[in-house]
Amino acid sequence: MLDGELIDDTLPQPRHRTTPRQHVSRSQRCRDLAGRVWRSGPTVRARSVLAYRARKAPLDVLRLVWFVLRGNWRWLVKFWNWATYADLRADARRARLAGDAEARRAAQELIRSDATARWARLGIVLRRVVVTLRFAAPVAGVLWLVDSVMDRADMWPWLAKVYAGVEAVWSAGVVSVPVALILTPVAWAVAAAFEGRDRSPGAGWLVRPDRDDADSWIDERMISKALAHLGIAPLDRFYRDGGELFYTVAARKDGDGTFTQVRLPLGVTADMVAARRSKLAANLGRASLETWPTKGDEDGILDLWVADKGVLRGGAVAWPLVNDGQVDVFEGVPFGLSQRGVVINAPLVGVNWLIGGRPGQGKSSALRTLMLGAALDPTVELWAFVMGESPDFEPFRPRLARYRMGMDEGVAEAATQALADLLTEMERRGKILGEQPGRPPKVSRKLADEARLGLHPLVCGIDECHELFQYTKCGRKAAELAVRLIKRGRKYGITLLLATQSPTKDSIPREVTRNVSCGVAFSVADQVANDGLLGSGKYAAGIRATELRINTDRGTCVAVGITDETFELVRTFYVPFEDGADDVTPVIGRALALIEEAGLAVETSARPQLETAGPAEVDELTDLAKVIGGDARMRTQEVLKRLEEHNPEHYGGWSFAALAAMLADHGITARKSHGIMTVRAADVTAALTRRNTTEEAGEAIGENSPDPQVLPHPSPPQVPPADQRKQRSGS
Repeated sequence: MLDGELIDDTLPQPRHRTTPRQHVSRSQRCRDLAGRVWRSGPTVRARSVLAYRARKAPLDVLRLVWFVLRGNWRWLVKFWNWATYADLRADARRARLAGDAEARRAAQELIRSDATARWARLGIVLRRVVVTLRFAAPVAGVLWLVDSVMDRADMWPWLAKVYAGVEAVWSAGVVSVPVALILTPVAWAVAAAFEGRDRSPGAGWLVRPDRDDADSWIDERMISKALAHLGIAPLDRFYRDGGELFYTVAARKDGDGTFTQVRLPLGVTADMVAARRSKLAANLGRASLETWPTKGDEDGILDLWVADKGVLRGGAVAWPLVNDGQVDVFEGVPFGLSQRGVVINAPLVGVNWLIGGRPGQGKSSALRTLMLGAALDPTVELWAFVMGESPDFEPFRPRLARYRMGMDEGVAEAATQALADLLTEMERRGKILGEQPGRPPKVSRKLADEARLGLHPLVCGIDECHELFQYTKCGRKAAELAVRLIKRGRKYGITLLLATQSPTKDSIPREVTRNVSCGVAFSVADQVANDGLLGSGKYAAGIRATELRINTDRGTCVAVGITDETFELVRTFYVPFEDGADDVTPVIGRALALIEEAGLAVETSARPQLETAGPAEVDELTDLAKVIGGDARMRTQEVLKRLEEHNPEHYGGWSFAALAAMLADHGITARKSHGIMTVRAADVTAALTRRNTTEEAGEAIGENSPDPQVLPHPSPPQVPPADQRKQRSGS
């Protein structure tokens, strides 16, 4: 509690008496000034810093001593490496272990040539010293002798000046040498402390370029510190022993982030670092989605890309062709932005796609973007099958040659028939390619533009394909047709786009995931779904779509095979098609206008059935069994020779690659026997048995169908009529 009274400001206030200036002594004024300076802010801060440094002085002295010792050790190591050619000898050892004789000889030759150059330089220095002594020693002896026998006054003036200059130099040397002996150790200690200091950057404005987001800066020191706290035992021992990481690619700006490549120490693999991705992201001050440690060219090389803070939060962005533009599918279709902020032109010719993820994360939108890009190429024929009641592709109807949507068995049968027709078309295109000059191995832009050949790009998209492959009646047949088409159809200009929200081994054939060229994974639940879309081992290698957050990262996917990079984190382009927004229909209208301008026409699903040109289809597996005959195994070279003799028109000009492709189509692998590649008769017999079993099962289902190319009618009810008698037993 404080005592006080109310004061009326309107009343006259008493005046404070001040000491007259003339009565204040000069010493008092100096003391007052000194007190104000002592209590000022800068002085208080300086006193606090000095007091802190005084308390830390013993520790600072110990650190300086440690820096001096470590600097001398580093100099000793550098001298030893220089004197013994340690780095070049290490190169020679690595070349010897790698079996690279050329690199080993180059390193050894460099060691010998450098050693010869060193001895030559030493000889030059010694020769110059000897020449200098041969000239200076007689001159010094003559000067000493003359000074001994003659007085300075009796000498010539110029000679006296020479002696005076010599004495001045001698006097300066007598004074400077002791000073140099004192300063040299001090300078040595300062230089050693500078050499042994911690390798950390100094002033930020000296070592960092101008960047809008200072928090996004990542350098080697920060990365090394982050790796040191991952809890990996071999890496911890490496740091305890004073090891320093070797950066094969220094940390550098790469698009919207920082990229570096690190050679990990012995006992540490890139997969071990990728397994601790969340901890590494936390150590670097990033989210898991912004930190991508992956395996480089070797298991011991870590490729690390760290995004700038916040750049990956944007999600899907607008498609650049939504208002204007045309596409050449041989050049690619704009698909999205990479993690580096670069537009990705995804390939559509010569590849097949598998797109998957949780519901509502952008799977169908990505498939629609690819189909829209293909629609803007007037030469492309589009087929679409939606295995569900989804209107995502309804605006495509005027541009599609075949289109079915729904969950009934008619849609599944139509999709299966489309796959069969695509295989027939693939065989026709293969024969046409074989008839062209030079027998081109695949469809090119030039061949696709020749309408008479019918080699235009053909893109077939199947949304929710797991429903088709799991269909009771024709799912197995559809899966087999899709696998055959994926394996061989890509070089004939036929592209299959599959989208699913259930990428498991039970819903998607394993051969599909193994052979697709481009895998795209939106947010998935677990490792099984991740590797089912992106390929086996991708999760362990650090390529994980499980890190993508539901809804937060909608439209963002992890993709492999769409560029030359190991993987891409793609923010896919978005073409709105929802309530109140429809940008798809105008794009389709523009695509139809492009077809009209080119003088072409959109083929409809009512066009005649595709016909196979040329002679009857050759049964390659049966021919293979015939040429092997009764032999247990046969050399691949002999197999090729006998096949050509059996059917020169079909097998003439076949290479070992063509034979290997044919064997792979039937599940046969050539094996080595005594160092020679052979084909075993047992493998051929097993393949024939598998095919016959499959055909018998198919005939049993469709025995009432008049045309083997047309799917059978729905099976009759399974409940037998009441008057049916019990079937008699028998063989």
